[in-house]
Order: sequence, then structure tokens, then C-alpha cells
Amino acid sequence: MLFKKSYQSKKKGSRARLGEINTAYGTIKTPSFVAVGTKGTVKSLLPSLLKEIGTQVVFVNTYHLVTHPGVEVIEKAGGIHHYANLSLPLMSDSGGFQVFSLARNKKQNDSLKLKINQERENLKEKLAVIKISDDGVKFRSVFDGTVLEFTPEKSIEYQKKIGADIMMAFDECISYGVSYQYAKEATERTHRWLQRCIDQNQKLKIKNQDEDPRLKTHQCLYGVIQGGVFEDLRKRSAKFVVSQKIDGVAIGGLSVGESKREMRDQVAWVSPFLPDDRPVHLLGVGEFDDILDLVKYGIDTFDCVEPTRKARMGVLFELKVKSKKFKLEWKEVDILKGMYRNDLSKVDENCICFVCQNFTKSYLHHLFKNRELLAYTLATYHNLFVMERFFDWIRKMILEDLI
Repeated sequence: MLFKKSYQSKKKGSRARLGEINTAYGTIKTPSFVAVGTKGTVKSLLPSLLKEIGTQVVFVNTYHLVTHPGVEVIEKAGGIHHYANLSLPLMSDSGGFQVFSLARNKKQNDSLKLKINQERENLKEKLAVIKISDDGVKFRSVFDGTVLEFTPEKSIEYQKKIGADIMMAFDECISYGVSYQYAKEATERTHRWLQRCIDQNQKLKIKNQDEDPRLKTHQCLYGVIQGGVFEDLRKRSAKFVVSQKIDGVAIGGLSVGESKREMRDQVAWVSPFLPDDRPVHLLGVGEFDDILDLVKYGIDTFDCVEPTRKARMGVLFELKVKSKKFKLEWKEVDILKGMYRNDLSKVDENCICFVCQNFTKSYLHHLFKNRELLAYTLATYHNLFVMERFFDWIRKMILEDLI
């Protein structure tokens, strides 16, 4: 992977930039949105529709692919691009966020001590048992109860077999509200794990250099900045991660319960230390206002489930650009509301996507009310199309030195 910065915003105090991330499966023009395809699919969409929408890159989830169908079958198929027929750049996470989410859920269940449906809760806790050590994490799969182990070495091995273009180093996602001491220990553990990921990645590169050229030869590794809500830990982590021999940098541990102000502070703290010659990804952040506020800190790519998850709930995005003022307005339309039953206007008068050009609010309301599967396809198509147009606008604004 090669990253090339093509333009740096001249707006005072801004690190916003235009660039390109070149991968074996295509070029990503940045800043860019990363659609979430957790289990090797962007829910409800054919791969061909992603190309039609203009989606540049998709995020797949290592934890879920390990639990099913298993990385061996994906590797045998030639990697996730071939297995899922996703012929565009792909990112894979390390599995860290999911296993530590299980740990948080278990603690929450323990503290609540619910008496209702106790047997069900006990089963949930049993499946989510996690042991965290410097070596890694052991837990039971929520899919079938199988005991799984994630270590830095295994995470890289799994991601190599999955075959995404960009891999994330194994990290500990720090829960909101933990003590300074715990955050410090977890951040230092993430740093040690990063070094082990780098070593394992290099070993597997050498070992597999003569194997199937479709696999493992094109993959790049990002290190993940942690540190929680503590400024000194965030800065220390940024310095350490950026100093390592990695292809890119990700910022993790955000949107885990903190306020938007706290989230913005965490990105602002690390911004001065972010690399100029490598891409920067922000994990799990992707609402319109967040992106507008955070792209100025030098973020190149953002992933978030918001557009696709809300689409399946019947929430449609509307975006309006006031070109003369260079301002953007957005809102969310709950298509399930009764007011749309007889509304024969377009889903969004300002949108040129296939959905808006061919269907009305009334029709989508009808589909959702009757739980027709087409509803999810059309809503997801529209929301991802809006996200792509939003990032088109961001790139133009950077070029005009307005961001």
C-alpha cells in the first residue's frame, strides 16, 4: 500500500488533507467513508450495488469471521475478496473491540444482578467469560460457545487468512469510566501487542512469500492509538504508535460512552503527532457532525455502522448543500411515521441516487410497514449514497481551504 497526500488545506489550524491510498484492489480517495460489512457483507446489498453507489472501501470483522464460517474456509476460497465477491479495498479489524465488548457486557450483567430471565442471563454470562492477560484473551464464542483465543499473533494470522488489504493490530479497547491506572496498563499492553503484531506480520510475510499470490502479499498493517480519556496517555500512545514500522495509524477507543466533546478532545490531543506520510483511520466514528469536526485533525478514513443500521430501522438521510454559503444541512427522516403513507414525493428531492429517482416516500413507508425485505435494500442504498456525496463535498471543501 502506498499513501500519497495530494493537497493540504491552507485553512488556519486545519490538518485536513486530500490523498490517495493505493491498494491491490483499487485506490481510495481520501477523506473517505468506510462502509461496515461485518460478516463479509454490507447487509442487504449485492456487491455490484456497492460499486454503483460509489463505495470505495468496506470494513470486515475478524471476530465474526473467525466464529463463522472460519478463516480456513475463507483462505481456501482465496481470501475474503473472492469468498464474498467484494472486488474493492477491504479493511479488517483485529477482533479486539468485540472481545472487550463482551467483557464490558459481562460486567454490566454482573452489576445489575437481574432476576428476570435469570437462566438466559446466566447463559449469556457463561458464553462471554473473558480472561485478559499480557499474552492475549480467552473467551467463549457467542455464536456456538466454542472456546477461542485471541493473541496478537493469532489476530494477525487470522487477518492474513481473511486477506483484507488493511489489517489492524490487536489492541485493548478501553472502556469509558475506567481508572487512570487501568487505562495506563491497558495502553501499555496495547503497545506491547503492537510490537508482537509487527513481528508476526513480518514472519508470515517471509513464510508465505512463495504461496498463492492472491493471498497475504498485498496486506498492510495499522497500529492503534489508545489511552482512554486521559490526555497524557493519548499523547504518549500516539508518539509510540507512530514511531513503529507500520503502514498506517488508527485511533481507537472512541464512541465507547464518552460525550462528543470528550471524543473530539481525544482526537485533538493526538492530531499533532499523526504521520504526514501514512494514512490515518478513525475507528467507529461516522456521524455527519463528528466527521465535519474531526476531519480537520488529519483523519483520512472513517468507519461507522450508523448509515446502514439506521437504514434498517427506516431512518433515511437527507443532505442539502447550500453552495453559495458553502454550508451543509442534514436531517433524518423516519419513514415509518404515518405522515408518509400518502406522500408521493421523492425520498429526497436533492438526491440523484437510484432510490430517489424511482421511488416515493409512500412506497418506502409501505415496504417498511409490511416488513418487505426490499425496504432494507433501498434504504441502505440511499444512506450509503448520501455518505459518498457527503465525502465528495468534504473533499471539495478541503480543496477550497474551507475545512
